[in-house]
Amino acid sequence: MIDRISLLGSTGSIGSQVLDVVRRMPERFTIHALAAGKNLQRLAEQVREFHPRQISIQAEAELPEMKALLKEIAPAFQGEILAGREGLNALAEDAQANLVIVGLVGLVGLEPSLKALQVGKRLLTANKETFVTGGHLVKPYLSQIVPIDSEHVAIHQCLKNEPANAIQKLYLTASGGPFREFSKAQMDQVTLAQALKHPNWVMGPKITIDSATMMNKGLEIIEAHWLFGVDYDRIKVVVHPESMIHSGVEFVDGSILVQMGAPDMHGPIQYAMTYPERLPNHEPGVQLDLLSLSRLQLEPPDLERFPCIRLAYEAGRLGSGATAVLNGADEMAVQLFLDGKIRYCDIARLLEKTLATHGKGDALPTPSLPDILALDAWARTYVRELAVGGLKDEPGLLPV
Repeated sequence: MIDRISLLGSTGSIGSQVLDVVRRMPERFTIHALAAGKNLQRLAEQVREFHPRQISIQAEAELPEMKALLKEIAPAFQGEILAGREGLNALAEDAQANLVIVGLVGLVGLEPSLKALQVGKRLLTANKETFVTGGHLVKPYLSQIVPIDSEHVAIHQCLKNEPANAIQKLYLTASGGPFREFSKAQMDQVTLAQALKHPNWVMGPKITIDSATMMNKGLEIIEAHWLFGVDYDRIKVVVHPESMIHSGVEFVDGSILVQMGAPDMHGPIQYAMTYPERLPNHEPGVQLDLLSLSRLQLEPPDLERFPCIRLAYEAGRLGSGATAVLNGADEMAVQLFLDGKIRYCDIARLLEKTLATHGKGDALPTPSLPDILALDAWARTYVRELAVGGLKDEPGLLPV
């Protein structure tokens, strides 16, 4: 059987690597639909190569530009061109695709993921925010979901055929990012260029900054809680600079299983796409030579220098309303940093203040989708106004 794929986020890092797998396995996969954000040129080139029936772009205002590019680059395309939230939802629900792959970054991935699940699609997702903001909403559909993040793919493999009551702990490994050995004083002087230079992984700017603050690991803690049904006290972060151990599971009998591989996303993506089969992977760079490894470092994270991990645990224990607020605050704070409006160290300070302010009100442990969108909007506005108003005199913020 050939899987017909709707790929949401086709021009990003995850989407591009999904298409690499499709190129290697044309007998197994075909592209039915592609959705992208602002990289219209790359999307047009993908249309020329993969011949989708539908495409969607982020902004309706850019439809004329998209049509002009297609006429120039992929003149044979005669399919439908959609835009915005409605476009993503339509591609996710389209009856002609049986497999939906979400490589979108941010809250934008939640609604189309829900739409795909509700009509019975198999969902492969690298969109952490679906679980961080709406884990309680996707929980009834877990049997339809296979994760793509390398950490959760690792745990997925370790847990194969294991009952839930056999799990003692989950271990999520983290590289520690570019500032693992920086002092607090050094971190106060971090530049955008430094934060965008991850030592092991090539990712988009938002995820790269989240990795630098270790908020990415915080989001993955919340994701693991919902994916695997393990409470927060039994989900541990282990800093592993080499990024060869992708994560692991400790069982009640004391055994620990870990999954290892090269720091390359093609392996986890192919695993998810071909699951439950395990097929050969000939992508360059995915093979790990175990005999070449001389040392693997494992250490606990420093929660004083990387407080975003602590904030994620706190939000997770409060419920999905708090995690939606934390996610919205992080998306806005990272964008402000990318735009040069705040410093690196301000990101965690803004998240701390936003979560503390939200926590004084209604925690909304199980918000509806409209509730989540409202909480997200509030958090973004609060962070933006706090940043514009100045951070130094705000009570309750982390010290600079």
